[in-house]
Formats: sequence, C-alpha cells, structure tokens
Amino acid sequence: MTGRSGVRGAVAEAIGRVLGRMVGWVSGRTVGVGGVADAVVTRVVRGIALGVALALVAGAGVVRAAAVGGGGPGAAGAGGASTGRGPARAWPVGGPGGVLGRFEPPATPWAAGHRGVDLAAAPGAEVRSAAAGVVAFSGLVAGRPVVTVVHPGSGTPPLRTTYLPVTGTVPVGTGVAAGQVVGRLAPDGRHCGARDCLHWGLLRAGRYLDPLALLGTGRARLLPLGGT
Repeated sequence: MTGRSGVRGAVAEAIGRVLGRMVGWVSGRTVGVGGVADAVVTRVVRGIALGVALALVAGAGVVRAAAVGGGGPGAAGAGGASTGRGPARAWPVGGPGGVLGRFEPPATPWAAGHRGVDLAAAPGAEVRSAAAGVVAFSGLVAGRPVVTVVHPGSGTPPLRTTYLPVTGTVPVGTGVAAGQVVGRLAPDGRHCGARDCLHWGLLRAGRYLDPLALLGTGRARLLPLGGT
C-alpha cells in the first residue's frame, strides 16, 4: 500500500506541475478582445486548472492517510499525535467576520465557479485544521503550497479539507485535532486580488462541497466527523 501511495502522490504532484505550466502559458496569451476579457479568461482557466490539480492531490492523499494507519477518529498518525476530538470544528483562520468569498459550485466539473471559501489572513498567519484528521499532503500544486487533511469517520469516501497557499509545518501522516496548526499562510497575491487570503476547500472524492457546512453555516448538512 505504501508503494502505491507514493506512486499516486508523485503522479498527482507531476500533474499539478503540468497544470501550473498551462496556467502560466494561458496567462501570457491574449484572445484579441481586450485586456478585461483576457483577465477573465485567465482567471477562469486558473481556477479550473487549480481545482483539478487539488482534486487529484487530495485523492492521492486519501491513499496516503490509509497507508499510515489513519483509520478513524482517535487514531494516532505516523508522527504520534492523536486525532482525538478536541473541539468538534474550528475556523482555519479568524472567524465568520473574515469571509471574503463564499462557495459557488460549478455547474459541471470543468465549469467556472468558486470551489471553496476565502478567509482574510496575513502572510505568516497560523492555519488550523477545521476538524480532526490526518495530514495527507503538504507540498506544491501548480506552483502554490497546499496542505490537505483527510478526516476519517466522516463517511465513505472520507471528507478532505485543503488549505492554500499554506506552507505545511506538520509532517504527512501526522494526526491532528480540530484547531491544531498545520501550517502558515504563504504570500500569494493572486487568488484574492490585492488582498491576502486563505482559500479553504472541502471535497468528498472528486466533488467539491461548501467548507462552511463543517461549521453549520454552509449550503449542505454533512455527516458528523467521528460522531461529534
């Protein structure tokens, strides 16, 4: 299982690098209908490419989490930390007053949309896991640092949360509690325009969901994590 996990993770990361080059290529092209239209097209393509890359990496992360024994709430990860309950949920940064952009699900997997929630934060800010789980990925996707946490006990397949741009501070395979720091916000300046922000995503398999549902304020009611 460990070998398969490594292969899938490597493939996902390689695809992320390729998609990153595609985004850069599109950013450098014009469509001949004016700068505003060019910017819109570039933004849409960036969002789609990053969304696809995140889904691939997060999927590989489920295999990694299983390989290190993240079998359920309360299990210990490779780093020895417990995924014990702690608080049931936690804001990754700030609180409800810091929401800059809400979840806008795409009509189709390849359509434009906003596949997560943007939260105001400054570079260097500590980023916390929204729920107990296992760190399944920490690295670059399309040139941006990402942390993925898999949440055992949240249904089949399990839910996964993603945090970007975040430089991970916890080794892959480590169990974390809700509210435990998993990284720090990296400088970016692309996703939220002139503002710095955390992009927080939630997935089940390849389907994006509203992360605010974890806190009871999103568009859908989710299964409890570990019965909490």
